[in-house]
Amino acid sequence: MARDPDPLVFSTDGSHLETCSGCGQHPCRCPKVPEVVPSATLLRLNLEKKGRKGKGVTLISGLPLNPEYSAALLKKLKAHCGSGGARKGEILELQGDQRKRAQEFLAGLGFKVRVGGV
Repeated sequence: MARDPDPLVFSTDGSHLETCSGCGQHPCRCPKVPEVVPSATLLRLNLEKKGRKGKGVTLISGLPLNPEYSAALLKKLKAHCGSGGARKGEILELQGDQRKRAQEFLAGLGFKVRVGGV
């Protein structure tokens, strides 16, 4: 890890209160989280059975890496489809073959959806 060329040792002017709580720097050097625009986002829905003992799992990919938005979207999808699910990185998983229900729901939110097969 690179050392900060100008580390703050002592401050009486209050500048130490302006440091970012995430990265500890001033100005903040945290990576910006991309905004999700549904009309400009193409989502892919696939059914995968490999490595799951024959049980099908609907995979939703193509969502930008925004943890808060994807967690909220997964919660809404699980409630709409009436199934369980999980978030693995930037891929959302729904238990069972939920492609049709998920497609209708995501299209209603304004996403462009492409459905794939097994």
